[in-house]
Amino acid sequence: MARPRSTFTVQRTERLTPHLIRVHLGGPGFSAFQPSEFSDSYIKLIFPREGIDVLRTYTVRSIDPAAGELAVDFVYHGDEGIAGPWAAAARPGETIDAFGPGGAYSPRADADWHLLGGDEAALPAIATALEAMNSDARGRAFVEVEGPADELPLTTPAGVELIWLHRGTRPTGELLAESVRNAPWDEGQVQVFIHGEAESVMHNLRRYIRRERNVPAEWAASISGYWRRGRTEEGFRTWKADLATKESAEPIQASR
Repeated sequence: MARPRSTFTVQRTERLTPHLIRVHLGGPGFSAFQPSEFSDSYIKLIFPREGIDVLRTYTVRSIDPAAGELAVDFVYHGDEGIAGPWAAAARPGETIDAFGPGGAYSPRADADWHLLGGDEAALPAIATALEAMNSDARGRAFVEVEGPADELPLTTPAGVELIWLHRGTRPTGELLAESVRNAPWDEGQVQVFIHGEAESVMHNLRRYIRRERNVPAEWAASISGYWRRGRTEEGFRTWKADLATKESAEPIQASR
């Protein structure tokens, strides 16, 4: 089935933190957009480059049907990459096409507790998931950012602890992996959502959750990388597929 393609018009932009830019997209193309029911709903933005379409995947942070807009948050590190510089330079009236939406994860009401984690790239999905949880939900959410200036006010249930991690000059994902591994492990059935830099998430934390803690795929299916240090999104997809093949051949360890 072909993925629906929509043309959006930039309505306005906001600089949320030194490294996060929110772009509000709307225009006539919004009427053809069918929102996803998942909290990790994403679209694939299309950036024409030298005669080819380059796709970059981004979480839909929020949708405002009354205003006919959706918001997308972009991690920005100067001229690095394609999407971040585009967001920094975007002006009202410009247009951009996107495929989607897609998605697969939403917080389950029957989970005893929730474990969420990620870096700046995962922050929109984590924020949306926290907002979607029942008021009596319990758990922990770890968010790794560069420093205090990169924190955002998030709405969380009273029983979910929000833990900001400031990595400073450390490689992205190291502190996240350490913090999740060293955190207490609660009793009962956990539902896990961890995304971010692929080496830290897929090679370290997914193995920890699935193989050391023995969390079944039904409850820990959403543990994956959003990006890979030193690789384009195209190269990252190849690395991700190779790692999945390797991991599927490894035996499951006993739980600690």
